[in-house]
Amino acid sequence: MRFLLIFGVAFGGLLSACAQQQAGSLHPYDYTIEKNITAAKGAVVSAHPLASEAGVLVLRQGGNAVDAAIATQLALAVVYPGAGNIGGGGFLVAHLKNGRNIAIDYRETAPAKASRDMYLDSAGNAITKLSLDGHLAAGIPGTVAGLFASMKYAKLPFSKLIAPAILLAEKGFVITAKEAESLNHTREEFVKLNTVPTAFVKEVPWKAGDTLVQPDLAHTLKLIRDKGQAGFYEGETADNIVSEMQRGGGIITLADLKNYKAVERKAIAFQYKGQTIVTMPLPSSGGVCLQQMMMMVENYPVAKWGFQSPQALQLMIEAERRAYADRAEFLGDPDFVKVPVARLIDPSYIRSRMSTFTPGTAGNSDSTKAGLTKESEQTTHLSVIDADGNAVAVTTTLNGHYGSRTVAGKAGFLLNNEMDDFSVKPGVPNMYGLVGTEANAIAPGKRMLSSMTPTIVLKNNKPIYSLGTPGGATIITSVFQTLMNTLEFGLSPEDAVNKPKFHHQWLPDVVYVEPGFPEEGVQALEQMGYKIEKRGPIGRTELIKKDLKTGQLQAAADKRGDDGAAGY
Repeated sequence: MRFLLIFGVAFGGLLSACAQQQAGSLHPYDYTIEKNITAAKGAVVSAHPLASEAGVLVLRQGGNAVDAAIATQLALAVVYPGAGNIGGGGFLVAHLKNGRNIAIDYRETAPAKASRDMYLDSAGNAITKLSLDGHLAAGIPGTVAGLFASMKYAKLPFSKLIAPAILLAEKGFVITAKEAESLNHTREEFVKLNTVPTAFVKEVPWKAGDTLVQPDLAHTLKLIRDKGQAGFYEGETADNIVSEMQRGGGIITLADLKNYKAVERKAIAFQYKGQTIVTMPLPSSGGVCLQQMMMMVENYPVAKWGFQSPQALQLMIEAERRAYADRAEFLGDPDFVKVPVARLIDPSYIRSRMSTFTPGTAGNSDSTKAGLTKESEQTTHLSVIDADGNAVAVTTTLNGHYGSRTVAGKAGFLLNNEMDDFSVKPGVPNMYGLVGTEANAIAPGKRMLSSMTPTIVLKNNKPIYSLGTPGGATIITSVFQTLMNTLEFGLSPEDAVNKPKFHHQWLPDVVYVEPGFPEEGVQALEQMGYKIEKRGPIGRTELIKKDLKTGQLQAAADKRGDDGAAGY
């Protein structure tokens, strides 16, 4: 599917000759959205076509998949402000051509002044609005530290990787109809929650073809280009963040910013029927839950049953139920709480969890508790595979759509509302309906539990898939289903990404299905005793497949948004 955006051709004159040279193959006023591409050397797929093109531009310039992932993230911070960011955090999972797997954790952390009960009233009731809206909702941003932690695996200078983002912020880019609608929908909150004017608000409503220019963000990006990590966590940008906190009642300090560290962790790697699944460890709950679910279904003949067959649907729903029950009870930041990961993925434990599975009869979340005895869905994902056999999967987020909807003063970027991903009060659901316990309670310096699940699949220690998705609580189930769609049901990348998905997260005890989900599947599940509810689109999966025999790459961008695939 191909969409041609020929918006505002008159804006083309704004680019100087110098800017055009910097832009390379980027065309911010006249670009196409490619949903499915085939490439011989390298491919990038992300939430915005200009960001994907920025990644491919870097590959063409001699960069590797890590270079491209950094450039794509920076471009997303400009062209996809709803979730792309430098004011949030994320996770990177990569498989390098030397055979090494890496995982970089740049999840946000709670400020030093944060406390367990900071969002409770005098009666002990949760005031969830405080963890969602405005300054007090923001954790310490991790994205910039994560980008620089990734640089040890890159080839090109950072100045070259950030150049497309600076250009797009300084000279602007044409927005799509969906972007215009999103900005207009959030206008009232931007006005209410900000202490200085922002680039996201103008006198008249936004429309497709308008150009979004972000001079303050361009200046901040230049500071990062010139001063490195200190250009964000110290000096002018840090002062802007803290001044914004003081004006709006937030608690992030200069010391919080200066002390933030990205952490390199050991990637989760497990076997599934001849393939190796590489994914993110805690504080992402995604990796542990994904491994549990894949282990729970591995010994059943799901391929024989077939895609969206009643038997396969029920099995996958019950695996999701059990994994999410364990998520709620046991998972948290491993630097702060002891998490029994080894026991949660022990084969005998997995067998015991599935011993209560009854084919043809719906399970029940009242009886299916955690097994051991004592995150709007606006995240964004990008995938990259290069010609040398490097593969990268990155999921990054502000949490809610546009995060806290608060811009860091004259710094021009949006701050996250990631504090809501803690258990604001154990047992009280967050914005995605996820329930947590003391394991995920707020503590200074602690990383909040995440559902982000960037994932790479290897065969013979070579990457054959890079994938991931946004979607808050639905991230883990969407990645799980996409893997099943490819590894078991043999779907093409396009179908694996775009076929209707379903979601179950233990509580509430409901199976959600998105538009277009087969009615016969719904009826079969209802006859088993499941409660089915229809909802909006689930996730925006980005997937790249590599054929190890030919080297050909197939990249699929989700039809649910303006996502774009690019390659060469």
